[in-house]
Amino acid sequence: MKFIQQMKKSFKRLFRVFWIFLALVIVFIGYCYLETYLLTTRQITIHSKDLPDSFDGFRIVFVSDIHHGPYFSLKRVKNLVLRINELNPDIIILGGDYSHRDPMYIRPFFDEIRNLHAKYAIYGVLGNHDHWEGAELTHSLMERNGIFICDNKSYWLNNGIDSIKIGGVGDLWEDVQISDSTLHDVKPSDFCILISHNPDYLENLDKDKIDLTLSGHTHGGQISAFGLWSPVLPSNYGQKYSYGLMKFDKCQSYITSGIGTITPPLRFCMRPEIVVLTLEK
Repeated sequence: MKFIQQMKKSFKRLFRVFWIFLALVIVFIGYCYLETYLLTTRQITIHSKDLPDSFDGFRIVFVSDIHHGPYFSLKRVKNLVLRINELNPDIIILGGDYSHRDPMYIRPFFDEIRNLHAKYAIYGVLGNHDHWEGAELTHSLMERNGIFICDNKSYWLNNGIDSIKIGGVGDLWEDVQISDSTLHDVKPSDFCILISHNPDYLENLDKDKIDLTLSGHTHGGQISAFGLWSPVLPSNYGQKYSYGLMKFDKCQSYITSGIGTITPPLRFCMRPEIVVLTLEK
């Protein structure tokens, strides 16, 4: 009889522990889902002796990996556009992966993105998802909406008598990368920005003529151990190119956590972000 009573007590304890554990799992998943909506604006200052005087204080808004689709609605794209415009950027840079899962999301996305406003220009590259969903249509709509395509292309941006170079490379997984399309007419004393959707490209990039690179792709892993380590990263170099500002001899690189998500649509300690980069002499 005592044995049966002890067994009942043990089952009750296990049952109680199980429900506590289940409640904690539900709370954790609920928070991870909520965090995908906690869009933050991150302010970063980039110092460079190569920066021309007229670009001192120049403001760049950088966003990447929006992934409009089943997990990121058109309403959220519209709100993102409003938040970016409120920042009054000098230029906007788009880091790729605009749509997710289906080509049907490409055109509606750019119907909203065309409402972005920058003082000078908007630049962008394609990510791997843009190639998977429809590179040709994405390129066409970028051009139609006045976005300067930087996939193996570059442009001089003039401000008075000064200028800086802005270019990019094709996606590391789905395209070719021709950095010389940006660097062929750049002197070491020029200020140069290179956009690469995938930060793994930085591993073999000659950075002598580059002052700043901008990348996305990793989402910071989406699920992170308090921003220090992520169990799953789409990178061949472990945590090296996970997230944040990196400094090399001359070049600085910023890898953003992005805006949207892939499956599962969860984040933990890796909030989505709009990045505001202020250039200072």
